[in-house]
Amino acid sequence: MTDTSTSYAAERPTKPAIMNGLRCRCPNCGQGKLFDRYLHVADTCPNCGEELFHHRADDGPAYLVILLVAHIIGFAIHFMWVAWRPDPWVMATVLSLGAVALSLALLPPMKGLMVGIQWARRMHGFGLNS
Repeated sequence: MTDTSTSYAAERPTKPAIMNGLRCRCPNCGQGKLFDRYLHVADTCPNCGEELFHHRADDGPAYLVILLVAHIIGFAIHFMWVAWRPDPWVMATVLSLGAVALSLALLPPMKGLMVGIQWARRMHGFGLNS
């Protein structure tokens, strides 16, 4: 009878993997770049050689970004209206540009977070070789 805890070479700590993913770095070493383009995860880490192509982030990062941006913009709408009472077209323009910029800035870290969680939990093939 085999113990399932000994079937893996070593435990992978989740918190450092998540923090490395949020920094868009390899969840294994924390040094190599996670992305080789804007949202394209590198096949392997250029620093440690860890295979990263197993990830299955799909729509998860987009949903997280929508959740965060909607809350931030919601508070901004309230604050702007109470503090300055700008014209509606000014609010719509400023907050729309802010929402787009914030969304584009948050997508890579959220995808890195998802890849880091999947790597740490050995999901979708990340635990096959090590």
